[in-house]
Amino acid sequence: MTTPLVLGSASPARLAVLRAAGVEPVVVVSGVDESQVAELPPVELALQLAELKCAAVAGREEVPPGALVLGCDSVLELDGEALGKPHEADEARARWRAMRGRSGVLHTGHCLRDAATGRVAAATASTTVHFADVTDAEIEAYVATGEPLEVAGAFTIDGLGAAFVRGIEGDHTNVIGVSLPLLRALVGELGHAWPDLWTDPGAVTR
Repeated sequence: MTTPLVLGSASPARLAVLRAAGVEPVVVVSGVDESQVAELPPVELALQLAELKCAAVAGREEVPPGALVLGCDSVLELDGEALGKPHEADEARARWRAMRGRSGVLHTGHCLRDAATGRVAAATASTTVHFADVTDAEIEAYVATGEPLEVAGAFTIDGLGAAFVRGIEGDHTNVIGVSLPLLRALVGELGHAWPDLWTDPGAVTR
């Protein structure tokens, strides 16, 4: 019997990662206003936002009985500061000028709630990201695409920004937005088996 997973996020990247891993979640957008959360150290901020998103979704009528509800949030730590989505082009340009040729740490908070028991398991995964020394012209071209405006840290590794990342240390799925190894561990902590989340294992082909 498949255990339903509810993803409390509108992120298409998180959805794609889960689908590629054989999990077809029910998407319920949390609606949490990230700007209203008090300033915290990056690791704590990512986890608190994930917990808020999970809590906001857990009581919704769209949540199937017995589902596991997942809240996630990512921030990039650079010089001790938590960088979320820049939203504005000028901010994205400034971010990339500060990041190029340097390294940051992408933190993703994960909060998983068992709708049947109310039990919660939560943790943060961290991955070091090494940025290429991109030119001003490359920054302008990238910002003009709009991609970096609505993603944590103003970059992706599963889109146009991948060419501007020269390497990572740690779990690459965490950088995309959901750490599959950490999520598997949280699923086990709540007494479930990871393969039980697979929607249709027999349909997975390579």
